Amino acid sequence: MIRSFVLPLYVAAMLAAGPALSTDLLVGNKSADTVWRLSTKDGTRLGEFATGQGPHEIVISRDHRFALVSNYGAATPGHSITVLQLGGKGGTRTIDLGDNGKPHGMRLLPGDARAVVTTEGSRKLLLVDIAAGRVEHAIDLGEGRGHMVALAADGKTAFVTKIDAGTVGRVDLASRTKTHEVAAGAGAEGVAVHPGSGRVWVSNREAGTVTVHDPDTLAIEHTVSSPGFPIRVVFTADGRHALVTNARAATLSVIDTATKQVTHTVALSSPGAEYRETMLGRAALPIGVIADPKRPRVYAAISGGDEIAVIDATQWKVIDHWKTGREPDALGVVE
Repeated sequence: MIRSFVLPLYVAAMLAAGPALSTDLLVGNKSADTVWRLSTKDGTRLGEFATGQGPHEIVISRDHRFALVSNYGAATPGHSITVLQLGGKGGTRTIDLGDNGKPHGMRLLPGDARAVVTTEGSRKLLLVDIAAGRVEHAIDLGEGRGHMVALAADGKTAFVTKIDAGTVGRVDLASRTKTHEVAAGAGAEGVAVHPGSGRVWVSNREAGTVTVHDPDTLAIEHTVSSPGFPIRVVFTADGRHALVTNARAATLSVIDTATKQVTHTVALSSPGAEYRETMLGRAALPIGVIADPKRPRVYAAISGGDEIAVIDATQWKVIDHWKTGREPDALGVVE
């Protein structure tokens, strides 16, 4: 049975936090089966939630009252989502996904009543009713394993990447069908929709590129070089920059979304630091990345170092490191 707890320190910290820049960082620790809540003031751990095995991705409701965590599993495939109650007394509950194993990418639909979830085990995109705690529909994605998912601003269309196929697919959520799928680049993994243009950005880890796609046809409009295993892509709140973690190179590519040019490359590994063994050898292995919506900060999960690299987004350099649990990956900001 999944445990449910939040450290009492969280309540005191919330009362002490200033209202203007009051944000916290949620960190999913894949090998510890936990989510930590850190103060973005100094990285202090304010709370801890128990999850299922292998928490891989985190999404947070627009009112910041709850978060979803996909439990991918470890030696045994996971079949659940953990719902974290972020306000009041906190706590967790679990949504069982039935035969749909290895849940990974997630996004909440407008209104936060339902979520879309990729499941590598069943090769589906699930529509999940959060309040009822049940799978509403399973959309077939065809050959290849859907990994990450992004949504159009109106919530009517989902975009799903497949690492093994090197593709991005378009799913019509009204008709509940995949309309088409195109090649993006070898190892297509990260995916995000630009908040202004609606263009679909995909990080292709084996190809070492980021591709920008038309949201209707999925035709590639631009290809940006981002060498070193680009594994995630997200945007700053104003949409001016795309942020790409390059896992093998241990760098962050900062891309101007207007010019499609890399303006900065931020080193994320620390000279002389001891990193543990990861899927890419003994390395820093940055994966998850997120921009703080209230201050010029970016947070990157250093999976091989069990830490968060804190990046100043005015100078584009690492200014601090915060301790996490074992193998941090998924990130979310709570306002």
